[in-house]
Amino acid sequence: MNRAGTDSLCSTTSDYLICSQCHRVLSKEKKMLISQPSRGPSAFIPEKEFGQSNDADKLVNRLVEEYSTSGRLDNITQVMSFHPQYLESFLRTQFYMLRMDGPLPYHYRHYIAIMAAARHQCTYLINLHVDEFLNTGGSSEWLKGLQYVPQRLKNLNEINKILAHRPWLITKEHIQKLVKTGENNWSLAELVHAVVLLAHYHALASFVFGSGINPERDPDASNGFHPVVKSKLCVCDLANDNNIENTSLTSNNIEQNMDSESELEALMERMKKLQEEKEEEEASQEEMATRFEKEKKESLLVISGAFDTDMVSMTNASRYIEDPGFGYKDFARRGEEHLPTFRAQDYSWEDHGFSLVNRLYSDIGHLLDDKFRMVYNLTYNTMATHEDVDTTMLRRALFNYVHCMFGIRYDDYDYGEVNQLLERSLKVYIKTVTCYPERATKRMYDGYWRQFKHSEKVHVNLLLMEARMQAELLYALRAITRHLT
Repeated sequence: MNRAGTDSLCSTTSDYLICSQCHRVLSKEKKMLISQPSRGPSAFIPEKEFGQSNDADKLVNRLVEEYSTSGRLDNITQVMSFHPQYLESFLRTQFYMLRMDGPLPYHYRHYIAIMAAARHQCTYLINLHVDEFLNTGGSSEWLKGLQYVPQRLKNLNEINKILAHRPWLITKEHIQKLVKTGENNWSLAELVHAVVLLAHYHALASFVFGSGINPERDPDASNGFHPVVKSKLCVCDLANDNNIENTSLTSNNIEQNMDSESELEALMERMKKLQEEKEEEEASQEEMATRFEKEKKESLLVISGAFDTDMVSMTNASRYIEDPGFGYKDFARRGEEHLPTFRAQDYSWEDHGFSLVNRLYSDIGHLLDDKFRMVYNLTYNTMATHEDVDTTMLRRALFNYVHCMFGIRYDDYDYGEVNQLLERSLKVYIKTVTCYPERATKRMYDGYWRQFKHSEKVHVNLLLMEARMQAELLYALRAITRHLT
């Protein structure tokens, strides 16, 4: 099936190459090298890690049969299958959004997924939903770009852009503009469905890049926006062990293993000490507010992944968005500390967002709530080589740090814990995956918590994804609430 835009991709290859791992377009003039795609579902996780027990295999296969919209075991599902309980909740929710009765036509749902994925140039998700869009009766004309779609879909561009990169900017005026535009207006139910889809696919793009999800193997290479593969190495993946013969990258392995073991022991000790301090004396509300502001301001000093200004936007992704240069800017960046903090006590998912979204888009609130709770409470009571460990403190720090970067504060949380528990390399990884996922690299993935298992790092990515989705939903649903009142 020929997809709109394939020719334009080929025409760029005289001047640019496309990395098969990170999907970036690289200038040939810069003599950047292109990496060979690794086998398996992930470029970051060795293929041998995906050997499951028979029972786990049976469960995953049953879930795919029941809930997969593509009808196949895709790479995202394989990586998430490290955590089958969560996977079931994820697939059930995604299936409901895309295939069950709801306010939006089916082809609209997939086009909105494409628009959301395009904000982060996530060609993996774009490819999946181009197929689904056409299979549900979508017009191939729309795949030429936003200028070919109905005006009401085009009107979603502004909140797609804001939710993806600076959700704190969304206001009730954005909502009013969409629901009061005459013949192209959105009903509130349709808009909530669209917002849930946008937030879901923005966050899923974070998981795709953060987990190094490989392109699906497709025998028909003419389909979709498939990368042009060259048998060299891209600068995005210097730490990748595929076809690397440079021993200098691995010569310090023994020393690094010793360092990572001591890092793990130090983290365990900090967790123990924090728990003891918490039992002895709780910080005052004033002190906790001060610690949040300090953490929020310090987050601007965390530099995300290295970004080459010579990289250009994917032509194929850019057609589905406007203003491609619009991106994340630190909520607490210098000179703008006056921006109000979003206090979760004033508008929370549990007390406000859940009931609103459920009222306007029946049952989705229950599914989302189950998914949020599942990932937040998921534990095997292990930490790398240690067993019988309570990881609640770590999971909460990861979730709340993402919300902190989006200006969301929990009055009952001591943000001093974030600095104690999250090392700098992990903060860099979190900020990159959450705010600039297209910049995530294997080196960043490998660079934090080096003693931890891949399944534990996938759990980190699931926490980051769900925290990001919930943050976007909180801002959007608060704006809808203000519109209603």
